[in-house]
Amino acid sequence: MQESKIWLSSPHMGGDEIKFVQQAFDENWISPVGPHIAAFENELAAYNKVEHCAALSSGTAAIHLALIILDVKRGDEVICSSFTFSGSCNPVAYTGATPVFVDSERETWNMDPDLLEEAIADRKKKAGKIPKAIILVHLYGMPAKIEKLIKVAQKHGIPVIEDAAEALGSEFKNQRLGTFGDFGIYSFNGNKIITTSGGGALVSKNQAWIQRARFLATQARDAAPHYEHSQIGYNYRLSNICAGIGRGQLHYLDERIKQRRSVYETYRKAAAHRFHFPSEPDGHFSNRWLTTILVDPDKNNGIDREALRLKLESKNIECRPLWKPMHLQPVFRGAPAYRTGVSESLFESGLCLPSGSNLSTSDLDRVIDSLGVA
Repeated sequence: MQESKIWLSSPHMGGDEIKFVQQAFDENWISPVGPHIAAFENELAAYNKVEHCAALSSGTAAIHLALIILDVKRGDEVICSSFTFSGSCNPVAYTGATPVFVDSERETWNMDPDLLEEAIADRKKKAGKIPKAIILVHLYGMPAKIEKLIKVAQKHGIPVIEDAAEALGSEFKNQRLGTFGDFGIYSFNGNKIITTSGGGALVSKNQAWIQRARFLATQARDAAPHYEHSQIGYNYRLSNICAGIGRGQLHYLDERIKQRRSVYETYRKAAAHRFHFPSEPDGHFSNRWLTTILVDPDKNNGIDREALRLKLESKNIECRPLWKPMHLQPVFRGAPAYRTGVSESLFESGLCLPSGSNLSTSDLDRVIDSLGVA
């Protein structure tokens, strides 16, 4: 008989979520509007110590609205992290603009600040103008070299959209990620550190921008007794019920971060002699959304990342390779890319291990045993 499935990162309910959902049912706030939405926005903003927040249907929607508010359109270029999930850069294509991919540095696996500087200079030379925005990612919860990246962006007057979809609760020098750029975005997809089933958020210090985001996210309905529309809008607002789930999940966020970091430490202590585990540079605090490793065949009897993945899969343990860089994706073939080879190397040798905050001790023991590190 096959053993039970160990998931990569499954939802972890704490118990308070159902109270808010039941309240929505009791008060008949089943429509896409309701009191939980504003409350969730306020509580999320307070947690991150940022002024303004719009609760939305996904992190991807948040990036799309940020680009619209920054007036990104066809003919423009937007610099994006290459080593990321496609949701970080697909919204660039929604606007008709062109993504310009910048590779990673080796320490945090995030956008390389020196290469960003080179890319901006080269785009100015080749395209005759600087990129309209920069979308930088904090991968797997690890803070990017955010001070250096922001310094480069400010030098050239380019606004920054900070993709903290995987990094809610992570910090750089005690400041929460998502609050350094002009915009910050979060994701509450089912596999994230907290979830609203599906959802996201856009945050900013700029109140007018967040008000505009809410307007655009509700089909851009003008103030009128009838449905009047002078702009194209989107159905991007988070529902009241999903916001209720989020309010309950927020109660447990700090606990979930501790649990995920404990999972990382358990793996590291058991397997650091066989695999590379990314460490936190000075000032960096990761929520350890996913525990990631690099597999060196020379230290593993010739077993490479893919062989290890298939071995775990055969034991009903979900794992996956690191993100395939966007500059290698067929859909973005031909897009400008500034490469160091770092992300390609990480993709070839990197693996995400089961990292859920609800993993049991026996689950972790089973994964560690399957890794063959004894």
